[in-house]
Amino acid sequence: MLNFEEELKKFQPSLEIDDAEDAIYNNTVSDITDILLEALKNVGAEQQ
Repeated sequence: MLNFEEELKKFQPSLEIDDAEDAIYNNTVSDITDILLEALKNVGAEQQ
């Protein structure tokens, strides 16, 4: 029978998962809020 506590102690996450996690958290892609703020700045600058 499996001892789940012992198996959890031996668990090592896959390197691919660590790489994917780093890529996700370090991603600086603009979201819709950033795009809208930039558009509003441009509209404000054109009106002045």
